[in-house]
Amino acid sequence: MPDSSGKIKSSFRDPNGFLFFRDRKIYRQINKVYKNEYDLLINSGLYKDLINAGLLIPHEEVNIKPEEQGSAYKIIKPEMISFISYPYEWCFSQLKNAALTTLKVQKKALKYGMSLKDASAYNIQFSSGRTVFIDTLSFEKHEEGKPWVAYGQFCQHFLAPLALMSYKDIRLNQLFRIYLDGVPLDLASSLLPFYSRFIPSILTHIHIHAYSQKHFANKSVTSSKKMSRISYLGLMDSLESAVKRLKWRSFKTEWVDYYDSFNYSSSAFQDKKQIISNYFNKITSKQVWDLGANTGVFSRIASEKGIETISFDIDHGTIERNYIEGLKRNEKKVLPLLLDLTNPSPAIGWENRERISFMERGPTETILALALIHHLAISNNLSFEYCSNFFCRLCKHLIIEFIPKSDSQVKRLLQTRKDIFPHYDRKNFEQKFSINFNILESKKINDSERILYLMRTKVNKSVS
Repeated sequence: MPDSSGKIKSSFRDPNGFLFFRDRKIYRQINKVYKNEYDLLINSGLYKDLINAGLLIPHEEVNIKPEEQGSAYKIIKPEMISFISYPYEWCFSQLKNAALTTLKVQKKALKYGMSLKDASAYNIQFSSGRTVFIDTLSFEKHEEGKPWVAYGQFCQHFLAPLALMSYKDIRLNQLFRIYLDGVPLDLASSLLPFYSRFIPSILTHIHIHAYSQKHFANKSVTSSKKMSRISYLGLMDSLESAVKRLKWRSFKTEWVDYYDSFNYSSSAFQDKKQIISNYFNKITSKQVWDLGANTGVFSRIASEKGIETISFDIDHGTIERNYIEGLKRNEKKVLPLLLDLTNPSPAIGWENRERISFMERGPTETILALALIHHLAISNNLSFEYCSNFFCRLCKHLIIEFIPKSDSQVKRLLQTRKDIFPHYDRKNFEQKFSINFNILESKKINDSERILYLMRTKVNKSVS
């Protein structure tokens, strides 16, 4: 989110430069104080090596007026990331790959006499289906004998949350919402099971590390002891091995096997795919948000048409499977992300503007809302009017599935609660959504009572 000058709030902490928007394009101002480090990054060959390896976001130097003239050294124009995501929206393997990418960048930097001065998970984004480092100003000249200054941050941002997700509970990645600079190591140490103390890497990098932080917290520490290059590289290898060994051992979550047990016949399933494909052929869309995407079966209808697709779901298991499937297929157009639509990612950080909310990252051009409306209306007591208003704020086009009360999935929801939804019917659904949308088309799915709608908002939206 930019301020009144165009500067992006999330980059205000770095004295070496900042990001800013101008004419709907993103730029980074590099300040004079970072001149030597930036020149070393470029002239040493490190930048070219990282770009060739696909580890760093590429940029070009541009000749435009600086945002702050007195302090400016250069202006660069980074390649735009189509959708910014955050660690609390990532599945286990996404965070793990982000950790490994950070270590790969650090190892390459050392070969050119440089080092990462920070190891924040927020320095990683997803581009064309792969993790990429985005902070060009994170590099500094490496001083022989000096320990890695970003070691503690790496453990807090990557190793601790991954260990908690692996050995304790996958949902603990949500600690990122509370702790912007990663999970405190003393907290991670206290939450991890006792047996983790017998895992050498976890003992060293989390439990002993946490004790050391606590022991020296209020002490002045001076040491002339230097870290040899062999020890330094050994630390990198130890962290990399620790991350690689961590695994999430169970994908068995509530919705991960949904497509194995849902009530579509084979012909209905194929007809649903065909209707959605036809709807996409009738609209122009560069980006789609699939809300409630499960493992991404229908997301891929859009992505295979070359449409950038953000594949959201509340279930960790489905996002994990979706992401791994994308890696196997070498997909470049699908980004699976965790999202609780009834409690979406908030704006957090300084002035609630460092990490922007889910809503602020919209609107998008098209929303896919399949097998979703009954969960919103019945499980969460949201009226059709509320749902219509919500979708209207977020998209130009809406492909939405209406599921009647006669459907087995709706009957299942009503088994454990009183039916207090007399207005849950097709007529009321169409009336309420017609307030904000023009219904362009509706199709009943073969061998099913479900109906797919293609709608367009009545208010023109500017899509960022």
